[in-house]
Amino acid sequence: MYRRFGENEAAGTSPLYERVAVALSESEEALRAVEAAPARSRHPAVILAALQDLALAGRAPALAAAYAASDGDAAAGAAIDTLLRTTDAVVAAAVRRPPRPTETGRCAVLYPAVAEAARRVGASPIGLIDVGCSAGLNLSVDRVGITYSNGQSLGAPSSPVQMSCSIVGNRPVPARAVPEVVARVGVDLDPIDVTDRDDARWLRACVPPDQPDRIARLDAEMALAATAPPLLLRGDVVEVLPDAFARVPADALPVVTTTWALSRLPPEGRLRFLHRLDDAAAGRPVAWVSAEGVGVAPAIPTLGDRRASGHSIIGLAVFDGSALHAEAVGRSWSRGRMLAWLAGEPQP
Repeated sequence: MYRRFGENEAAGTSPLYERVAVALSESEEALRAVEAAPARSRHPAVILAALQDLALAGRAPALAAAYAASDGDAAAGAAIDTLLRTTDAVVAAAVRRPPRPTETGRCAVLYPAVAEAARRVGASPIGLIDVGCSAGLNLSVDRVGITYSNGQSLGAPSSPVQMSCSIVGNRPVPARAVPEVVARVGVDLDPIDVTDRDDARWLRACVPPDQPDRIARLDAEMALAATAPPLLLRGDVVEVLPDAFARVPADALPVVTTTWALSRLPPEGRLRFLHRLDDAAAGRPVAWVSAEGVGVAPAIPTLGDRRASGHSIIGLAVFDGSALHAEAVGRSWSRGRMLAWLAGEPQP
């Protein structure tokens, strides 16, 4: 598993992790140390994040120095040494926290869909509820600047967080702005508080140390989120949803967002999620914006696309009393780096 991770998953994206993972695979002592962790916590991504967490915390200076120097051989030796010397600490970190998705740029696909949801309902203001939020970075969707490859720009041009996205096809994204956001609520089984030093460090630890651009984007997004920290609700995402809706003022449209989060729920859990949205709409309209794999988001059309097709469907659903209006408004590739907007008429 460690050799495969290094030679297949890390190769081409993180030379440091490629070298370290292969070195771990070749060390019987290191593999025995990894076996001290429960089976679910032995994945290379988890153990490497736990080692990086120790390095960032100043508890593995040799490993930190090797990473800073981008010295693969030194990093491999230091990683094995750190794992053997601090097995208990590495295992504790791996067990305590799951690896976190740290992909940035999701706001580029969320922004036009959230604005479109508000337009369709005729709503202003709105309250954002991000399900499976991790650190709640999506909840800053209205506070980032976005530039699309067709020359369009949305959001805040002076924001310290600037994103870019390639447009596929000849339909531009809607030019309207996201209305005033009066509530930001994150729902997650184990949310990360970006204002907490240990939480923020773990999120950084989930990014390979030789990907400075990703680290810089993550740091900028965490700093922006920290200036207006969202309310984080911990627990089963389906069970916690009613509490999340209660935190959105009565005069605001609740807009629920999910980005590659529903795949972590079993099919029956996804249907329960849909029912929660329907229940909440008994008293006021509710919108749901999703970016999920083909066929993952219940009620969202698949456009005839095949599952595991390599792209995702951007869905927009509006629940209004007993009525549900669900549409696929776009396709996305590379977790938000490419977007084909489908709603509206194509441009000549």
